[in-house]
Amino acid sequence: MDPQVSSTPVAPAEVIVVGAGPVGLVAALALRNRHGLRVTVLEQEPAGRSRPGSRAIFLHRESLDILAELAPAVSAEVGRRGLVWSVKRTSYRGREVYVRRYPPPEGLPAAINLSQAETEGILFNACVSAGVEFRWDQAVSSVRSSPESVIVQTADGSLLSARYVVGADGSRSGVRSSLGIQLNGPRWTNTFVVVDVAEDADDPMPVERLFHYEHPMVGYRNVLMVPFAGHWRIDLQCKPSDDPEQFSGRDGVRRWLPAVMPAKYADRVTWVTSYQFRQAIADSFADPHGRVLLAGEAGHVFAPFGARGLNSGIADAYVAADAIARAAQNPGLAGASPAVEAFARTRRRAAMRNAAASTAALQHLTAGSLARRGMRWTAGRLAPFITATGKWMDTAPFGPPLGGRDEDGMRY
Repeated sequence: MDPQVSSTPVAPAEVIVVGAGPVGLVAALALRNRHGLRVTVLEQEPAGRSRPGSRAIFLHRESLDILAELAPAVSAEVGRRGLVWSVKRTSYRGREVYVRRYPPPEGLPAAINLSQAETEGILFNACVSAGVEFRWDQAVSSVRSSPESVIVQTADGSLLSARYVVGADGSRSGVRSSLGIQLNGPRWTNTFVVVDVAEDADDPMPVERLFHYEHPMVGYRNVLMVPFAGHWRIDLQCKPSDDPEQFSGRDGVRRWLPAVMPAKYADRVTWVTSYQFRQAIADSFADPHGRVLLAGEAGHVFAPFGARGLNSGIADAYVAADAIARAAQNPGLAGASPAVEAFARTRRRAAMRNAAASTAALQHLTAGSLARRGMRWTAGRLAPFITATGKWMDTAPFGPPLGGRDEDGMRY
């Protein structure tokens, strides 16, 4: 991101977007390019910030369609820099039980894999070109809404006014907490270790998504391996009795990583982190006056299986921009705009569907009950002979498919 972009507004913003992650950037781009509104983005981190790790790497076709609609150059650049894998394999205890090969895509692919930092950079450049204003080092300390406007106060004491605000400032959202909206839901007890490794351009591995149930070389723990542009991501699922530090520390990673991929990759690790995933949804996606709308992890957090976090956040941002544009056409309307109320209702329902799907995926992966473990064991034994069983083993860890429209015509 270009630290030379001016932080001095040339005109007051009609909409303030809080958060310059991919969801906030999509919201800003939609408000500016699709609806012609003046937008200011507030970001608590400095310009030119470094974003470690791959984070959200998987863009679904629905998200690519949104990007193509908002700015065709963004979709084209994501396609040029991203990676599309065409083979996926699933194994059980070291034996392959399912493989699927996809033909080359016609037009946009079903998905593209690209690090979140690169996606953000592409979106940021598009926002700058569209005339979106950015203010860096602007942590939000409070948000106060009224029937007419919103007052945003930043940590340095600055006061900014806008007709609407989009809170896209992540799971620890200052916008959400300032409004007194709770994020409710359980945290999963299993720890997942996530590792990024740089690909060896001279001798790369085949571009295939690999999922291992109970990999025998790592103590029968589940392992997911996904290629993305220039890298691989490896997810190791710890057992409830594990000390995650034994697997997430650099020495720990060097012990187990060579068991699942060539030993040279132990020297190509670029990022390691660990998570206990939370499944939580905000009580409301808008304030009572209909002036502040929540998008992305400000409104929901999911486990990553099925790639529902970023992709549903992009849909949130798109729908929020449409709702604000419709509401802005009726400035004298008493009470919250029906368009904003529809946004809050439908996007919360979408979040509930996505939470249910990712919870089902987590329950399948962790197999906490004897019945689930027995079902998986039986499927693993039958999969070489019954194709449908192998397909179930391949799809179950990711939950039902994402995408489509709800009964109000909104994307989810």
